Amino acid sequence: MNWRGRPLTCYQTVLNLISSTTTATGLNVKATLDSNKYAKGIKITDAQIRMLDISRDKFHGEWNYTINPQPPLSL
Repeated sequence: MNWRGRPLTCYQTVLNLISSTTTATGLNVKATLDSNKYAKGIKITDAQIRMLDISRDKFHGEWNYTINPQPPLSL
């Protein structure tokens, strides 16, 4: 509701609107701009996807899920 009628004219506007988002249960949202460059076209195998620790929500788990952190690789 807090975005209604506001033009998204720049990244700072979007970040401010996201950061001002709250929920009735008290969730506060923080947002920062990631301006790093990332490689395009990286292919992820089905085996790599299966290795992810994904917790699916009961409501539309195909859309609502959490990717849990992986333990650090031991060298």
